[in-house]
Amino acid sequence: MLRRYSEVVRGILIAADLVLIAASWLAAYAIRFHTVFDAPRGIPEFTPYAALLILILPLWHWLFRSRGLYEARRTARLSAELAAVVAATASGVVLLVAVAFFTRSYFYSRGVIALFAVLSVVSVAGFRLLARLFLRALRRRGYNQRYVLVVGAGDLAEEVIARISAHPEVGIRVVGVLAGEDRGPGRKVAGVPVVGSYGAVKSVLAEQRVDQVILALPREDAPVMEKVLSDLDDELCTVHLVPDLLHVMTLRSSVDELDGLPIIHLRESPLVGWAAVQKRAFDLVVSATALVLLSPLLAAIALAIRLVDGAPVLYGQERMGLDGVVFRCLKFRTMRPDSEAATGPVWSSPDDPRRTRLGAFLRRTNLDELPQLWNVLRGDMSLVGPRPERPVFIEQFRREIPGYMLRHKVKAGLTGWAQVHGWRGDTSVQERVEHDIYYIQNWSLGLDIRILLMTVWRGFRNAY
Repeated sequence: MLRRYSEVVRGILIAADLVLIAASWLAAYAIRFHTVFDAPRGIPEFTPYAALLILILPLWHWLFRSRGLYEARRTARLSAELAAVVAATASGVVLLVAVAFFTRSYFYSRGVIALFAVLSVVSVAGFRLLARLFLRALRRRGYNQRYVLVVGAGDLAEEVIARISAHPEVGIRVVGVLAGEDRGPGRKVAGVPVVGSYGAVKSVLAEQRVDQVILALPREDAPVMEKVLSDLDDELCTVHLVPDLLHVMTLRSSVDELDGLPIIHLRESPLVGWAAVQKRAFDLVVSATALVLLSPLLAAIALAIRLVDGAPVLYGQERMGLDGVVFRCLKFRTMRPDSEAATGPVWSSPDDPRRTRLGAFLRRTNLDELPQLWNVLRGDMSLVGPRPERPVFIEQFRREIPGYMLRHKVKAGLTGWAQVHGWRGDTSVQERVEHDIYYIQNWSLGLDIRILLMTVWRGFRNAY
């Protein structure tokens, strides 16, 4: 029944895609030659364009199938599906242009091909979006469900069940858990009943409807993996494996493939590709605008420092940023030029005697940090990110705090998640690192905007 349903859905997708692709090609011809666009060479015959569908339809079907667009994508992200549609269409357009060029049997309008590329992507992507929304609505109401048996107990199984429960739109229902002998029937894992031990796989599958088995065995139960897999050899259900890597997966993780070999990325920054472009563009626009708007204030502060405390006005200090690269972080000078001559590098403290007359005010109001907008404009820093630290202190922190260097997987920030929650100055470095890692794991442009608004509204805490 499940297989027949999947084939019906796949058939509907294939038919819809072919209809939309054909309609897009014909619409592109109509728009190019029968609307407001000029046709200096006259309107070409319709027949050669219609005949090209004999090539286009099987080619697009093959490209979509090769991109996995007709495979079950219940848990895949919509963005990945849309990216596959765009990639397949781009490949098809290139092949179409190449065929038209090398055969030279007929000259097809480049305008028609360009319009077709846009229309086909928009129509196919739009249909798939609507189909996804419709299926998700059905699944939330209990239809189109896949029934899952989780093999394993402990933190990993609880995490798997929690993730499944958090997304009812996916339509996966956990019917039971198989655990070790120490967790007998009657107990629960994340609210799901334990229906047997690891050795009861076959009997549970015989008694209940199970479409998928998820192996989420803790490390201490790894030796039973082979026996469980052996029991599943002659079963028809789908089997998935979740490796117990919770203790090492500290940043966004993903699975890649190298010639059929699965590769698990344990520590991967989210700020790559389009995300990095978005963040950099946002930094450029906001920092440039802020420098222009705040230029009178910057000039007034610089003049006040020069008149009251003398030169220099700015102070540059070595800080560590993205990938451990050291850069010169700019600040308005708030301490005496020789403030560390006797003590060496030390953290500032409340009522620090090294501060100048204006320094206490500038540090308390965080106005001394404003020149770092130039660092943001240059690309040394970002508006939002972990605050940069001095290399001399980092050597100590990296030895004492596990995962400290992970905060350097993104650019240092003018403000950050830790700072708006009060973890700044002489406060817990451990808490600061935890907040920084949370920011990296959950980054989005919306989160950056939220942190900036919190910074303006609350100001920094623990500033001195």
